[in-house]
Amino acid sequence: MVAQNLDSQNQTPRVAVIGCGAWGRNIARCFATLGTLEAVVDPNAETVESLTALFGCRGATLDEVLADAGIGAVAIATPPSMHRAVAEAALAAGKHVYIEKPLTLNYPDALAVADAARQAGRTLMTGHILQFHNGFRALKELVASGRLGEVRRVHANRLNLGAVRKEEDALWCLAPHDVSMTLALMGGAPETVEAFGEGHLRKETADAVTLRLGFAGGPQAMIHVSWLHPFKEHRISVIGSQAMAVFDDCLPWDRKVQIYPHQVSLDGGSPTVVRADPVPVEVEQAEPLLAECAHFLACCASGEEPITGATEALAVMDVLHRAALSMTDHQVHTLPARASA
Repeated sequence: MVAQNLDSQNQTPRVAVIGCGAWGRNIARCFATLGTLEAVVDPNAETVESLTALFGCRGATLDEVLADAGIGAVAIATPPSMHRAVAEAALAAGKHVYIEKPLTLNYPDALAVADAARQAGRTLMTGHILQFHNGFRALKELVASGRLGEVRRVHANRLNLGAVRKEEDALWCLAPHDVSMTLALMGGAPETVEAFGEGHLRKETADAVTLRLGFAGGPQAMIHVSWLHPFKEHRISVIGSQAMAVFDDCLPWDRKVQIYPHQVSLDGGSPTVVRADPVPVEVEQAEPLLAECAHFLACCASGEEPITGATEALAVMDVLHRAALSMTDHQVHTLPARASA
């Protein structure tokens, strides 16, 4: 039953962070910076002790957090296999819920969590952090303004050595970021999804995955992710009819987003390429995770759906679900067009 004395609308909730591994620590730091961190939950007593000393919060068990009417929201950074159970328990207790990506490890579980949030009347948000990166926001504005012309292709690479997971493959671990960005750039869901996975360390677990998304009218997107790669590359490129642009998160802030005003002409029947120097786009330096956490708190208080709320999260999960099916049956999967959040 939902407690009756939890935070009301137009009030910023106190937050408990559940799961304080490497990324959970960062989430706790951001909510502490925003002045809303109340408690941390983690099975490692030393972790809890260090965080409570560092941020001035308190340690608690999950049951204590769920029973505490003074805690209005939770941020879940547990292993993904635990996301559904923890989220449903928190929603049943009347808490707003932020869940680190992926929302869950399968689409039916994601639907269940979204339905639980709807029934509880609470905010649900997924940690698609790059939606809150000023570099991606600048790239998205270039597309929306028409400066690149008609979008013909999106190409994304998320590659590195490490972060090899036990319970999820590279698709579920890495691709949510680039699927989220691609849907935002294209303004909706693809019509077709095809994916190929390669398991080199463990045959049953894909270390590298390539997704091919086909959108209405002809635009395509190619997403390549891997945790078995010799160097780090976090880059998404947009190929437009008038210009090209790249968001490269591995570059310094003054070059994270650049426009490439190359021109390709077919006049005379023979393609002619005219190269041009890249033009940097001014991007204000800011921490995406801090902006993401602040957005979550604002949506909890206002009741507005987050940018990466249930609508956006389910659209991403649907693509990932069909990509996982395609990796298994080697078929192209179709899905109905759907506007993104």
